[in-house]
Amino acid sequence: MGAVAPPSEEGMVFQFAPGMPGLTRKENKDVYINTQVADFQEEMLAFYEAYLSICDDPGLIENSRFALTSETARGFSVFMETVSNLPHAPWAVKGQVTGPITMGIGMKDQAGKLLFYDEQMRDIVTKQVAMKALWQVSQLSRLDCDHPPIIFLDEPGVVGFGSSTYISITREQIVESLGTCIDAIHKGGGVAGIHICANGDWSLALASGTDIINFDAFSYFDRLILYKDELKTFIKNGGILAWGIVPTSSPEYIDSASTDSLYTMWSEQLAQLESLGIARDKILSQTLITPSCGTGSLDLEHAVKVLKLTRDLSLKIRETLN
Repeated sequence: MGAVAPPSEEGMVFQFAPGMPGLTRKENKDVYINTQVADFQEEMLAFYEAYLSICDDPGLIENSRFALTSETARGFSVFMETVSNLPHAPWAVKGQVTGPITMGIGMKDQAGKLLFYDEQMRDIVTKQVAMKALWQVSQLSRLDCDHPPIIFLDEPGVVGFGSSTYISITREQIVESLGTCIDAIHKGGGVAGIHICANGDWSLALASGTDIINFDAFSYFDRLILYKDELKTFIKNGGILAWGIVPTSSPEYIDSASTDSLYTMWSEQLAQLESLGIARDKILSQTLITPSCGTGSLDLEHAVKVLKLTRDLSLKIRETLN
Protein backbone atom coordinates (compact mmCIF):
# COMPACT_ATOMS: atom_id res chain seq x y z
CA MET A 1 0.00 0.00 0.00
CA GLY A 2 1.18 3.52 -0.74
CA ALA A 3 2.01 6.21 1.75
CA VAL A 4 -0.87 8.22 3.14
CA ALA A 5 -0.70 12.00 2.97
CA PRO A 6 -0.45 13.95 6.23
CA PRO A 7 -3.73 15.23 7.68
CA SER A 8 -3.06 18.78 6.50
CA GLU A 9 -3.14 17.52 2.91
CA GLU A 10 -6.18 15.28 3.31
CA GLY A 11 -8.27 17.61 5.42
CA MET A 12 -12.03 17.40 5.38
CA VAL A 13 -12.40 20.60 3.35
CA PHE A 14 -9.11 20.95 1.51
CA GLN A 15 -9.14 17.61 -0.28
CA PHE A 16 -12.35 18.57 -2.10
CA ALA A 17 -11.43 22.21 -2.80
CA PRO A 18 -9.08 21.90 -5.83
CA GLY A 19 -10.91 22.98 -8.96
CA MET A 20 -12.75 25.90 -7.38
CA PRO A 21 -12.21 29.33 -8.95
CA GLY A 22 -10.14 31.71 -6.85
CA LEU A 23 -8.77 28.97 -4.61
CA THR A 24 -5.86 30.41 -2.63
CA ARG A 25 -3.62 28.74 -0.09
CA LYS A 26 -2.05 30.50 2.87
CA GLU A 27 1.41 29.74 4.22
CA ASN A 28 -0.18 27.75 7.06
CA LYS A 29 -1.91 25.61 4.37
CA ASP A 30 -5.39 26.95 5.10
CA VAL A 31 -7.36 27.73 1.96
CA TYR A 32 -9.84 30.42 1.03
CA ILE A 33 -11.50 31.80 -2.08
CA ASN A 34 -10.17 35.11 -3.36
CA THR A 35 -12.84 36.66 -5.57
CA GLN A 36 -10.68 39.73 -6.13
CA VAL A 37 -7.87 38.10 -8.07
CA ALA A 38 -7.57 39.50 -11.58
CA ASP A 39 -8.68 36.35 -13.37
CA PHE A 40 -11.49 35.30 -11.02
CA GLN A 41 -14.23 35.94 -13.57
CA GLU A 42 -12.38 33.89 -16.19
CA GLU A 43 -11.84 31.08 -13.68
CA MET A 44 -15.50 31.15 -12.73
CA LEU A 45 -16.55 30.98 -16.37
CA ALA A 46 -14.26 27.99 -16.94
CA PHE A 47 -15.72 26.33 -13.84
CA TYR A 48 -19.30 26.67 -15.08
CA GLU A 49 -18.39 25.62 -18.61
CA ALA A 50 -16.82 22.42 -17.25
CA TYR A 51 -19.84 21.79 -15.03
CA LEU A 52 -22.36 22.23 -17.85
CA SER A 53 -20.33 20.08 -20.23
CA ILE A 54 -20.28 17.24 -17.71
CA CYS A 55 -24.01 17.61 -17.08
CA ASP A 56 -24.50 17.01 -20.82
CA ASP A 57 -21.93 14.20 -20.97
CA PRO A 58 -21.03 12.67 -17.56
CA GLY A 59 -18.18 10.75 -19.18
CA LEU A 60 -16.22 14.00 -19.33
CA ILE A 61 -15.81 13.91 -15.53
CA GLU A 62 -12.89 11.48 -15.84
CA ASN A 63 -10.02 13.91 -16.44
CA SER A 64 -11.80 17.10 -15.52
CA ARG A 65 -10.93 19.80 -12.99
CA PHE A 66 -13.17 17.93 -10.53
CA ALA A 67 -10.99 14.81 -10.27
CA LEU A 68 -9.48 14.11 -6.85
CA THR A 69 -5.76 14.72 -6.85
CA SER A 70 -3.02 12.46 -5.54
CA GLU A 71 -1.71 15.35 -3.46
CA THR A 72 -4.91 15.84 -1.48
CA ALA A 73 -6.63 12.43 -1.65
CA ARG A 74 -3.95 9.75 -1.65
CA GLY A 75 -6.15 7.51 0.47
CA PHE A 76 -8.64 7.20 -2.38
CA SER A 77 -6.08 5.77 -4.80
CA VAL A 78 -4.88 3.36 -2.11
CA PHE A 79 -8.48 2.25 -1.56
CA MET A 80 -9.01 1.70 -5.29
CA GLU A 81 -5.80 -0.32 -5.57
CA THR A 82 -6.61 -2.43 -2.50
CA VAL A 83 -10.15 -3.28 -3.59
CA SER A 84 -9.02 -4.01 -7.15
CA ASN A 85 -6.62 -6.65 -5.81
CA LEU A 86 -9.17 -8.48 -3.67
CA PRO A 87 -9.85 -12.07 -4.79
CA HIS A 88 -13.56 -11.26 -5.12
CA ALA A 89 -15.28 -7.93 -5.70
CA PRO A 90 -17.24 -6.68 -2.67
CA TRP A 91 -21.04 -6.57 -2.55
CA ALA A 92 -20.72 -2.78 -2.79
CA VAL A 93 -18.25 -0.01 -1.97
CA LYS A 94 -18.78 3.38 -0.39
CA GLY A 95 -17.13 6.70 -1.06
CA GLN A 96 -17.60 9.95 0.81
CA VAL A 97 -17.34 13.66 0.14
CA THR A 98 -17.70 16.62 2.44
CA GLY A 99 -21.25 17.88 1.96
CA PRO A 100 -22.10 21.29 0.50
CA ILE A 101 -23.30 22.83 3.76
CA THR A 102 -20.22 21.75 5.72
CA MET A 103 -18.00 22.80 2.82
CA GLY A 104 -19.78 26.14 2.54
CA ILE A 105 -19.40 27.01 6.20
CA GLY A 106 -15.90 25.55 6.36
CA MET A 107 -14.45 27.90 3.74
CA LYS A 108 -14.29 31.70 3.58
CA ASP A 109 -13.59 34.37 1.01
CA GLN A 110 -10.78 36.93 1.24
CA ALA A 111 -12.87 39.07 3.59
CA GLY A 112 -13.53 36.22 6.00
CA LYS A 113 -17.15 35.68 4.92
CA LEU A 114 -18.40 32.10 4.96
CA LEU A 115 -19.00 30.97 1.38
CA PHE A 116 -22.46 29.56 2.06
CA TYR A 117 -23.74 33.06 2.88
CA ASP A 118 -22.90 34.35 -0.60
CA GLU A 119 -25.41 33.24 -3.24
CA GLN A 120 -22.85 32.93 -6.03
CA MET A 121 -20.28 31.11 -3.91
CA ARG A 122 -22.94 28.83 -2.43
CA ASP A 123 -23.81 27.78 -5.96
CA ILE A 124 -20.15 27.14 -6.77
CA VAL A 125 -19.58 25.14 -3.59
CA THR A 126 -22.68 23.03 -4.24
CA LYS A 127 -21.71 22.28 -7.83
CA GLN A 128 -18.12 21.56 -6.77
CA VAL A 129 -19.27 18.95 -4.25
CA ALA A 130 -21.74 17.49 -6.76
CA MET A 131 -18.96 17.00 -9.31
CA LYS A 132 -16.53 15.55 -6.75
CA ALA A 133 -19.24 13.04 -5.83
CA LEU A 134 -19.94 12.22 -9.48
CA TRP A 135 -16.23 11.66 -10.08
CA GLN A 136 -16.12 9.17 -7.20
CA VAL A 137 -19.12 7.34 -8.64
CA SER A 138 -17.32 7.04 -11.98
CA GLN A 139 -14.17 5.64 -10.34
CA LEU A 140 -15.86 3.25 -7.91
CA SER A 141 -18.08 1.88 -10.67
CA ARG A 142 -14.95 0.37 -12.23
CA LEU A 143 -14.62 -2.08 -9.36
CA ASP A 144 -17.41 -4.29 -10.78
CA CYS A 145 -19.22 -4.80 -7.49
CA ASP A 146 -22.60 -6.51 -7.36
CA HIS A 147 -24.35 -3.23 -6.60
CA PRO A 148 -23.84 0.45 -7.50
CA PRO A 149 -21.37 2.51 -5.47
CA ILE A 150 -22.67 4.36 -2.44
CA ILE A 151 -21.56 7.96 -1.94
CA PHE A 152 -22.14 9.66 1.40
CA LEU A 153 -22.31 13.41 1.87
CA ASP A 154 -20.60 14.08 5.20
CA GLU A 155 -22.64 16.86 6.79
CA PRO A 156 -21.71 17.70 10.40
CA GLY A 157 -22.37 21.32 9.45
CA VAL A 158 -26.11 20.64 9.35
CA VAL A 159 -25.98 20.24 13.14
CA GLY A 160 -25.66 24.00 13.51
CA PHE A 161 -28.83 24.79 11.56
CA GLY A 162 -31.20 26.93 13.60
CA SER A 163 -28.49 28.24 15.92
CA SER A 164 -27.63 31.93 16.13
CA THR A 165 -24.40 31.27 14.24
CA TYR A 166 -26.25 30.22 11.08
CA ILE A 167 -29.45 32.18 11.57
CA SER A 168 -29.54 33.53 8.00
CA ILE A 169 -29.23 30.09 6.37
CA THR A 170 -32.65 28.84 5.32
CA ARG A 171 -34.10 25.35 5.22
CA GLU A 172 -34.72 25.75 1.49
CA GLN A 173 -31.07 26.59 0.81
CA ILE A 174 -29.89 23.49 2.65
CA VAL A 175 -32.37 21.11 1.01
CA GLU A 176 -31.64 22.57 -2.44
CA SER A 177 -27.87 22.20 -2.04
CA LEU A 178 -28.18 18.64 -0.78
CA GLY A 179 -30.60 17.83 -3.59
CA THR A 180 -28.20 19.06 -6.27
CA CYS A 181 -25.46 16.76 -4.98
CA ILE A 182 -27.82 13.81 -4.60
CA ASP A 183 -29.06 14.30 -8.17
CA ALA A 184 -25.47 14.20 -9.44
CA ILE A 185 -24.82 10.92 -7.62
CA HIS A 186 -28.00 9.42 -9.05
CA LYS A 187 -27.17 10.64 -12.55
CA GLY A 188 -23.86 8.81 -12.35
CA GLY A 189 -25.62 5.60 -11.32
CA GLY A 190 -24.73 5.76 -7.64
CA VAL A 191 -26.68 5.48 -4.40
CA ALA A 192 -26.70 8.63 -2.26
CA GLY A 193 -26.40 8.85 1.51
CA ILE A 194 -26.11 11.60 4.11
CA HIS A 195 -23.93 11.08 7.17
CA ILE A 196 -24.48 13.23 10.26
CA CYS A 197 -22.57 11.94 13.28
CA ALA A 198 -24.17 14.24 15.86
CA ASN A 199 -27.54 15.67 16.80
CA GLY A 200 -29.31 17.98 14.40
CA ASP A 201 -32.51 18.79 12.56
CA TRP A 202 -33.07 15.45 10.85
CA SER A 203 -36.06 16.72 8.89
CA LEU A 204 -33.59 18.40 6.52
CA ALA A 205 -31.82 15.18 5.58
CA LEU A 206 -35.03 13.15 5.52
CA ALA A 207 -36.56 15.61 3.03
CA SER A 208 -33.51 15.85 0.78
CA GLY A 209 -34.22 12.92 -1.53
CA THR A 210 -31.32 10.87 -0.22
CA ASP A 211 -31.43 7.07 -0.38
CA ILE A 212 -29.65 6.48 2.94
CA ILE A 213 -29.54 8.29 6.28
CA ASN A 214 -26.45 7.44 8.35
CA PHE A 215 -26.91 8.51 11.98
CA ASP A 216 -25.14 8.01 15.31
CA ALA A 217 -27.45 5.40 16.80
CA PHE A 218 -25.09 4.87 19.73
CA SER A 219 -25.54 8.40 21.09
CA TYR A 220 -28.43 10.10 19.32
CA PHE A 221 -31.15 7.61 18.40
CA ASP A 222 -33.45 9.25 20.94
CA ARG A 223 -33.22 12.49 18.93
CA LEU A 224 -33.83 10.89 15.54
CA ILE A 225 -36.93 9.04 16.71
CA LEU A 226 -38.54 12.41 17.50
CA TYR A 227 -39.05 12.94 13.76
CA LYS A 228 -41.82 10.35 13.61
CA ASP A 229 -43.73 11.45 10.54
CA GLU A 230 -40.61 12.20 8.51
CA LEU A 231 -39.10 8.83 9.44
CA LYS A 232 -42.25 6.94 8.51
CA THR A 233 -42.41 8.68 5.13
CA PHE A 234 -38.70 8.12 4.48
CA ILE A 235 -38.91 4.39 5.19
CA LYS A 236 -42.24 4.00 3.37
CA ASN A 237 -40.60 5.46 0.27
CA GLY A 238 -37.75 2.95 0.42
CA GLY A 239 -35.22 4.97 2.39
CA ILE A 240 -32.43 3.03 4.09
CA LEU A 241 -31.35 3.59 7.70
CA ALA A 242 -27.63 3.14 8.30
CA TRP A 243 -27.44 2.64 12.06
CA GLY A 244 -24.12 4.02 13.31
CA ILE A 245 -24.38 1.98 16.47
CA VAL A 246 -20.76 0.90 16.88
CA PRO A 247 -19.12 3.66 18.98
CA THR A 248 -16.11 5.58 17.70
CA SER A 249 -16.12 8.71 19.85
CA SER A 250 -13.78 7.42 22.57
CA PRO A 251 -11.56 4.40 23.26
CA GLU A 252 -13.47 3.85 26.52
CA TYR A 253 -16.77 3.33 24.72
CA ILE A 254 -15.10 1.00 22.24
CA ASP A 255 -13.42 -1.01 25.01
CA SER A 256 -16.71 -1.54 26.83
CA ALA A 257 -18.71 -2.43 23.71
CA SER A 258 -19.40 -6.00 22.69
CA THR A 259 -21.45 -7.63 19.98
CA ASP A 260 -24.05 -8.69 22.55
CA SER A 261 -24.34 -5.27 24.20
CA LEU A 262 -24.73 -3.53 20.86
CA TYR A 263 -27.27 -6.10 19.72
CA THR A 264 -29.34 -5.43 22.83
CA MET A 265 -29.19 -1.68 22.21
CA TRP A 266 -30.12 -2.09 18.55
CA SER A 267 -33.02 -4.43 19.36
CA GLU A 268 -34.48 -1.85 21.72
CA GLN A 269 -34.19 0.82 19.05
CA LEU A 270 -35.80 -1.47 16.48
CA ALA A 271 -38.76 -1.93 18.82
CA GLN A 272 -39.15 1.84 19.11
CA LEU A 273 -39.27 2.17 15.34
CA GLU A 274 -41.83 -0.62 15.12
CA SER A 275 -43.97 1.23 17.65
CA LEU A 276 -44.39 4.00 15.08
CA GLY A 277 -46.34 1.57 12.94
CA ILE A 278 -43.52 0.51 10.63
CA ALA A 279 -43.38 -3.21 9.84
CA ARG A 280 -40.32 -5.00 11.21
CA ASP A 281 -39.62 -6.76 7.91
CA LYS A 282 -39.56 -3.44 6.08
CA ILE A 283 -37.16 -1.91 8.61
CA LEU A 284 -34.85 -4.91 8.42
CA SER A 285 -34.81 -4.95 4.62
CA GLN A 286 -33.80 -1.27 4.67
CA THR A 287 -31.12 -1.43 7.36
CA LEU A 288 -27.34 -1.14 7.29
CA ILE A 289 -25.02 -1.44 10.31
CA THR A 290 -22.11 1.00 10.46
CA PRO A 291 -19.70 2.65 12.89
CA SER A 292 -21.10 5.85 14.40
CA CYS A 293 -18.40 7.91 12.65
CA GLY A 294 -14.98 7.49 11.07
CA THR A 295 -12.05 5.73 12.72
CA GLY A 296 -9.30 8.03 11.45
CA SER A 297 -8.67 9.58 14.86
CA LEU A 298 -8.36 6.20 16.61
CA ASP A 299 -5.28 4.07 17.11
CA LEU A 300 -5.03 0.93 15.00
CA GLU A 301 -6.17 -1.42 17.77
CA HIS A 302 -9.40 0.46 18.40
CA ALA A 303 -10.06 1.07 14.71
CA VAL A 304 -9.79 -2.66 14.03
CA LYS A 305 -12.13 -3.46 16.92
CA VAL A 306 -14.71 -1.03 15.54
CA LEU A 307 -14.64 -2.76 12.17
CA LYS A 308 -14.86 -6.21 13.75
CA LEU A 309 -17.78 -5.16 15.93
CA THR A 310 -19.56 -3.78 12.87
CA ARG A 311 -19.12 -7.05 11.00
CA ASP A 312 -20.03 -9.24 13.96
CA LEU A 313 -23.12 -7.23 14.89
CA SER A 314 -24.39 -7.37 11.33
CA LEU A 315 -23.89 -11.13 11.25
CA LYS A 316 -25.64 -11.59 14.60
CA ILE A 317 -28.66 -9.60 13.43
CA ARG A 318 -28.87 -11.66 10.24
CA GLU A 319 -28.49 -14.97 12.04
CA THR A 320 -30.90 -14.11 14.84
CA LEU A 321 -33.69 -12.50 12.84
CA ASN A 322 -33.54 -14.69 9.75
